[in-house]
Amino acid sequence: MDLVLVPGFWLDASSWAEVVPVLEAAGHRVHALTLPGTESPDADRSGIGLRDHVDAVVAAIDRLDGQVVLVGHSGGGSIAHGAADARPDRVARAVYVDSWPLGDGDCINANLPVVDGEVPLPDWAAFGESELRDLDEQARAAFRARAVPTPARVASDPQRLGDERRYDVPVTIIACESPSAELREWMDAGEQPLAELAKVRDVTWVDLPTGHWPQFTRPAELGRLVAAAADAS
Repeated sequence: MDLVLVPGFWLDASSWAEVVPVLEAAGHRVHALTLPGTESPDADRSGIGLRDHVDAVVAAIDRLDGQVVLVGHSGGGSIAHGAADARPDRVARAVYVDSWPLGDGDCINANLPVVDGEVPLPDWAAFGESELRDLDEQARAAFRARAVPTPARVASDPQRLGDERRYDVPVTIIACESPSAELREWMDAGEQPLAELAKVRDVTWVDLPTGHWPQFTRPAELGRLVAAAADAS
């Protein structure tokens, strides 16, 4: 199976480096993406919006033959969902790593601090204890050294969806900082951030207890869970 890996904010294709070998060993073809404006700290991010990132994932799907599995981490999950909406007949499964689908009209996070039209990686004090779990000082330093600012409009632009066949695309949620049982309670209670997920007809829940960046804190386990999700597609 072709797996298209979509990184979250402040990250590029290399953020999946320790996950990719696990997926390849399981027999999958892996395509880790670097999204527009995240090629380097000096890249031109002016004018890049959420749709540009969605379109980049759609273009990656179109370069491949047959069905693909989309894997999106954090904000990359929202981007992957936009691509699944654009190509619902091509996506065998969408895997959301500590994330979930973003509904039409919603934005990923308009509250992130913007500096000169981009969102730099905030100070660690801006994150909660559950987000930073298992991310030790060495890992935090390595993350900050590799971090690339996210184009501001990727965080604040509204998602635009138009094909309800997206609800037929099977979904796997890999829950990290919050356990899946808690997420399901929120969804069943009608919490707005999970309203789009509640409409998906086939959802598999998997727990990987760690912080928000399992590709750094538990990459081998993450790889095995993603591979299992792809095998079930």
